Amino acid sequence: MKSYIAYITTFAALTFSSCEKFLDVNENPNQPSTVQESLILPAIEFNLVHNVVAGWASINAAHFMQLIALNQAPPNTGTYLLNPVDLNDTWRYTYTDCLQNLKLLKEQADEKGNDIYAGIANVLTAYTIAYATDMWGDVPYSQGLNATETFRPAYDSQETVYTTIQSLLDEAIAKLTTGEGSAPGDRDFFYNGNTEQWVKAAYTLKARYYMHLSKAPNHNATEQAQLALNALENGMQSNDDDLCLVYDGTSGRENRWYRNFLPVETIVLSSKTVDSLVSRADPRLDKLISRSKLNNNYKGRSIGSAGIGALEEYSLGGSFYANANSPLYLINYREALLLKAEATLILSGLETAAPFYRQAIEADMAHIGVSSSTAIATYLASRGNINADNALSYMMEEKAVVNFLSPEIFNDWRRTGYPAINKVQNAVSDIPRKMLYPLNELTNNPQPQQSADALTKRVWWDAQ
Repeated sequence: MKSYIAYITTFAALTFSSCEKFLDVNENPNQPSTVQESLILPAIEFNLVHNVVAGWASINAAHFMQLIALNQAPPNTGTYLLNPVDLNDTWRYTYTDCLQNLKLLKEQADEKGNDIYAGIANVLTAYTIAYATDMWGDVPYSQGLNATETFRPAYDSQETVYTTIQSLLDEAIAKLTTGEGSAPGDRDFFYNGNTEQWVKAAYTLKARYYMHLSKAPNHNATEQAQLALNALENGMQSNDDDLCLVYDGTSGRENRWYRNFLPVETIVLSSKTVDSLVSRADPRLDKLISRSKLNNNYKGRSIGSAGIGALEEYSLGGSFYANANSPLYLINYREALLLKAEATLILSGLETAAPFYRQAIEADMAHIGVSSSTAIATYLASRGNINADNALSYMMEEKAVVNFLSPEIFNDWRRTGYPAINKVQNAVSDIPRKMLYPLNELTNNPQPQQSADALTKRVWWDAQ
C-alpha cells in the first residue's frame, strides 16, 4: 500500500496554502471553500486508525483489560488512575479530525452524486461514532457536528446512537452497491476503492454492533444473534477482506503500537497477557510477543507492582502487530467467524457453533504465519474442543488473540465478562467500565450526563 503521508501533506497544503484561482474575487484564495474528496479521505483514514483506534482512549482500555503495563510505580493508568484531561486528545481526534471531516466528505460526495465516496464516509462515520459511544456512553451526534447552529450540542442517548449506526451502515451498503461516481483508488488506504470489500466490511460491522446489544435493555440475545447471522451472510469471507491500515514503517510512518512501546512511554506487556499465552502453549506466541532484551525470555510486568524494573527486562508487542510496518486492524475475518460462533451458540447450541470457533483459530494461525501443522494440531487438541462450561469464555479469549491490543476486547469483556479479569493490586477503584468525559467537554459543553460520571459507571448496553 502506498504511503499515506504524501496525501495528508497535500490535504494540509490545499487547506491552508494559497489557491491557484487567484483571479476569482468571490473566494478567499487562502481559504478554499471545498477540498476534493480524494484529498479528504486519506487524512480521515489515517487519523481514525492512528489517533483514535490506537489512540489514548484505546491505550487506556488496554490498561483496564490488563493487556499492557506501565513500568512505573503506582498509582497510574494501570491501577485505574485517570483524569478528564487525559481524554482531550482522543475526543478531539474523534470529533474534529474524523467525524467533522467525514460529514464534509459525505456532503460533498452527495452533492456530486458520488455514491462510492459517500458510502465509504458512512461506513467510517458508523465506525467512529460507535467507537465514541462505546467508550463514553451518551455522546453528541445529531447536534454534535453542526457547530454553526449550536456551540453546546446535546448528547444523544446511546440507544439512539446505536439506531443511527445501523442506519448509516444500511445507507452505506446501498450507495456502495450502486457504485456510482469515481472510485478513490489508492487514496483509500483500506481497500483501494474496492466497493465489494467495503460492503463486506459494512455487513461485518453490522454484526459486531448487533452483538454489542446482546444484553442491552429492551433487547435480547436471541434476536441480536439472528440479526448478526443475517448480516454475516454478506460479511467478510476470508482473511483478504480485513479492514486495516498497512504502515510502510519508515520514519514518521510507523505503526502506532510500535510507537506506543517505545521506551519514552514505558509501556510493556503485562504478566497476564504473557503468562496466558505461554501457559496455553499458543503457537502464535512469538508473533504476538517479543522476548525480553535482557534475558531473552517471555516476561510481562505485574500491573500495580511497587518497584520499577529495567525496561529491557520485559516483553513488548511482537512482530506481527507491533513492528514499525505492522498493519493495524479495525475489524477482521477472524472476528467475523467468532461473531458467527457466538451467535450460533445462542441460537443453535454448542455442536453447531463449534466448527466456526475452530475455523477462526485456524484462520488466525494462517493469517499470522504459523507454519507448523503439528503445533496447530496440538493447540486445537487442547483449545479447540469447547463444552457447555467453557464455550463463551474460550470464544472471547480467542477473540482477544485475533483482536490483539484492540479496544474491542474492552467491549467484549463488558458484555460477556470474558476474558476474565480481577481488580489489580494497588487499584484506586473498581475495574473501569467506561472512559471519563474529557476536560474540554466538561468545560465547554456541560451536559446532565456528565454530573455523575465515573470510570465505574456502566454505559447503556452494559446492563447488569
